[in-house]
Amino acid sequence: MIIDLPDTSTRDISKKLVQIREEAGLSTIGRVLTLIVLTDHVRGSEAAIDAANEASREHPCRVIVVIRGSRAAASRLDAQIRVGGDAGAAEVVVLRTSGGMASQSASLVTPLLLPDTPVAVWWPRNSPTLLAVDKVGRLARRRIVDSDAEGHPTDALAKRAAGYSPGDTDLAWARITHWRSLLAATLDRAPFEPITGATVCGAERAASVDLAGGWLASRLGIDVHRAVGPSMVVLERASGSIVLEQVGPTTAELRVTGQPPTRVALVARSVADCLAEELRRMDADGVYADALACHDRVIYTSASVR
Repeated sequence: MIIDLPDTSTRDISKKLVQIREEAGLSTIGRVLTLIVLTDHVRGSEAAIDAANEASREHPCRVIVVIRGSRAAASRLDAQIRVGGDAGAAEVVVLRTSGGMASQSASLVTPLLLPDTPVAVWWPRNSPTLLAVDKVGRLARRRIVDSDAEGHPTDALAKRAAGYSPGDTDLAWARITHWRSLLAATLDRAPFEPITGATVCGAERAASVDLAGGWLASRLGIDVHRAVGPSMVVLERASGSIVLEQVGPTTAELRVTGQPPTRVALVARSVADCLAEELRRMDADGVYADALACHDRVIYTSASVR
């Protein structure tokens, strides 16, 4: 069910939400958090809403989407409420703002937050430099960005490192969860030798690849080389190398010196999958913070990793 509220106010939106719950017999008791989505792009907002709806199947929540329009236009707030089949396991409130309203995101969302539940904020792109200082960011315990979706992912990652506060996280980090798990599991098996060299390889503009390098640098205590090419990680040790390489859309190959190659499932993760993962915790992610802090130990190289 979709209900449009043109030229409205937060008071009228709140009243309508109560009315919908009473008439439809819906309840907010099962909602575990409020997810605020901030975007300046009307066209991209539907993709963000779809991802939030999909993530809500794991984390039932109220989703508040703020679409900030032109500040030069007349001041106006248009709203849309989506519940039932149009909202996954969430109830979605879409706020389209313009003029003076476009700079009032914090005051607009505050009356709509679910009581006694944590708040997460997601910027699909165009995130502020200091997430925890942003007026909406200050409302949240979890602040989520997507450096891979920015115009310059490597610069975006540097911005995240410079302005990091506990509670910040990045969908680019969730994209490499399976890679990190496979590499960690491999290093947990004999021979237990120190890693003397490491190279990560992937697309030129990929914050997730840079983060993988920062993670290896923070865990191994060494500089990590960053190459452009097929998705691959190469680790060197005295007895030989460990190579994890993407060899198909859903498959990677693990090659360890002295052992037969192994094929493993490694599916590219959707935005909804990554968002759901980052909503599983509301505390600080120390491993992500360490990876960010070590991003300057990732050295770009033109050398081949083969």
